[in-house]
Amino acid sequence: MSLLVVGSVALDSVETPFGTKEDVLGGSASFFSTSASFFTPVQMVAVVGEDFPQAHLDFLQGRGVDISGVSHEKGRTFRWKGRYGWQLNEAETLDTQLNVFQSFSPKLSEQHRQAQYVMLGNIHPELQAQVVDQVRAPKLVAADTMNFWINGSRPALLKTLARVNLLFVNDTEARLLSGEHNILRAARAILAMGPQRVVIKRGEYGALLVEKEHVFACPAMPLADVFDPTGAGDTFAGGFMGTLATSGGLDSDVLRRAMVMGSVMASFTVEKFSLERLKEISRADLHARFAEFKRLTHFDDLPALKA
Repeated sequence: MSLLVVGSVALDSVETPFGTKEDVLGGSASFFSTSASFFTPVQMVAVVGEDFPQAHLDFLQGRGVDISGVSHEKGRTFRWKGRYGWQLNEAETLDTQLNVFQSFSPKLSEQHRQAQYVMLGNIHPELQAQVVDQVRAPKLVAADTMNFWINGSRPALLKTLARVNLLFVNDTEARLLSGEHNILRAARAILAMGPQRVVIKRGEYGALLVEKEHVFACPAMPLADVFDPTGAGDTFAGGFMGTLATSGGLDSDVLRRAMVMGSVMASFTVEKFSLERLKEISRADLHARFAEFKRLTHFDDLPALKA
């Protein structure tokens, strides 16, 4: 089924203890669509400037991403510069230049409006609401957000949350949004805001899916080489939503598989800078790592305990 993402396309400059990269492909829509494209065709709505390399657009198009919704505006592309310490848990933002992204106003074509699965990337909640206004009858609308919007645009964010089916947040964002320290309590408080499901991304500690009557915890893949966590959350969302769009269902087995596939995709992303690792892997690699997850988490039933 059709999958639409509306979000940012950026040029990132990233510094980690393992190296530095300048002006590499970034942005929520870029990571999401590349990840989801392993499962299903993706439609992207975003904006870039005059300085955006054609090679990046060619790459996305080569992955089967429909870039007809990417508008080209006068000015420079959205740029982000960040630095990670040895913990690699959270980036220190060194510079943010919104540029053409500052005036981004998503306008969907008739084809985009028909999307069955919609991902609202980490953009202003009012822009997210504009997308919800335009889509016809989606089967599922998911959204992402961040501390900046939780702190600075909470009323607009709450209005948007009342209209989406699923929210992706990390554990820090979940606590900030809910006012609850305990992650499970935080997730349930977010459910009361409107979404039927919340996925809490916890980095190296995995991810948690919470519904009213269902909780599923998925581990992260233990990795020897982690170079750059930028975009890992968006890649997770891409694997998750791509799996849902391919299956066409929302039952518990599909959701659990989507959680694992999200973790699979994120585990590849962090192994190199930007989207370099995702450019190398094949669907066979996905199947192999999915099998690794099964081996890591499989255990037999507990035998009867002696009195």
